[in-house]
Amino acid sequence: MFRIVSDSYELKNLILTTNLEFSKWGSVFTDEQMAAAMIDDRLAHHGHLLMAGGRSYRMKHAFMRQDAVVEPAS
Repeated sequence: MFRIVSDSYELKNLILTTNLEFSKWGSVFTDEQMAAAMIDDRLAHHGHLLMAGGRSYRMKHAFMRQDAVVEPAS
């Protein structure tokens, strides 16, 4: 991931989506310094951060499936 972001820096557009806050990216990449460099030096430098609010569509529908009553086949 770092290589993709680094190679694209100032040359290409990237759109990344995540439900994980930046402070937890170090655990995903197993290197806090690399994650911080990617976020600070590459993504945030010329980037735009868009945050969506509200309930998660995925979580809402997961709960709906749990509440659904499954009728036996006839």
